[in-house]
Amino acid sequence: MPSFEPKIIAFVCNWCTYTAADLAGASRQTYPSNVRLIRVMCTGMVDPQYVIKALLEGADAVLVSGCHPGDCHYINGNYKARRRIKLLKEILPQFGFAPERLQLTWIGASDGIQFAQIMRDLTARIKKLGPSQAGEIMGM
Repeated sequence: MPSFEPKIIAFVCNWCTYTAADLAGASRQTYPSNVRLIRVMCTGMVDPQYVIKALLEGADAVLVSGCHPGDCHYINGNYKARRRIKLLKEILPQFGFAPERLQLTWIGASDGIQFAQIMRDLTARIKKLGPSQAGEIMGM
């Protein structure tokens, strides 16, 4: 049986986390290639439906990552994201998903090394958790 490689969807803020990802690449920091970045202007714009849809369509985990609280380019977007993620973690079990499959992080633009480390840690944690049961939930 081949080893499990998780599919991770990461919604990342254009101004901070996406810039940190770019810096990680420029600094030759490595992180798993199974992380797919989706650049959004602000984490406050990540609709909870996007997270649930990603999990239902086979993502093993979802990461939402943006500017540190107080540093949002849209003033309070990251506070909105924090409230939404908290609520999402409470309702994910109703969809058959462990709350551990959703993570929120704050990564500043100059934190390329931290970005790469968080991606490695998240991938390792999801590997231990195992594949998502989305196929069973969707009747596949």
